[in-house]
Amino acid sequence: MQEDVIFKGSKTGLQLLLNESADFGEIMQQLRRKLESAAKFFSNGAVVNISSAVRILTPEQQGQLTELFTSHGLSWSIAETALCVGGDTALAETTQASVPEELVIKKTLRNGQEIVYSGDIIVFGDINPGAQLIAGGDIIIYGTCRGVVHAGAYGDEQATITANKLMASQIRIAGLIARAPDHIDYPEYVETARVKDGAVIIEPAIL
Repeated sequence: MQEDVIFKGSKTGLQLLLNESADFGEIMQQLRRKLESAAKFFSNGAVVNISSAVRILTPEQQGQLTELFTSHGLSWSIAETALCVGGDTALAETTQASVPEELVIKKTLRNGQEIVYSGDIIVFGDINPGAQLIAGGDIIIYGTCRGVVHAGAYGDEQATITANKLMASQIRIAGLIARAPDHIDYPEYVETARVKDGAVIIEPAIL
């Protein structure tokens, strides 16, 4: 059975590494078993630093973790540098105490990868076909976007999507859907998708 949950001791305390591609329900089951089988190992009141890269924890998932850790007398926080089991390392950067307003990704996203985040997402890399970004706020891509991008996912029609080359297979802002135009000669300027008069439009970015 693959280990999707790994505890490691470090100078800064107890680290928890999560498999980026595992089902969250399976992660919770493995975590629950580990906490129950090694209850004496965990000091009451200890803080568990969770490292998570491609897998960005949703508010609902964070609530489940809080409930589980609290039942065992533990608390948790997001680790400063994100790591993961069975996947890429140091993909996402977060603060020690809480999830930041911006998620910074310094890597190209491949086919099949999906990132969901409640705030803004900034990507230093490309979004390949088959990859997906879902942000509660804005999306900024310092590269070429050919995947699916969804900004303002919780209904914010003021959100925008900006990319060096906006060639997305699908563009969504709040509940509105569009796709990038098929450019014959692609413009050399940065483009931004935004909502105007109830529709998603693409225009030169204001930098």
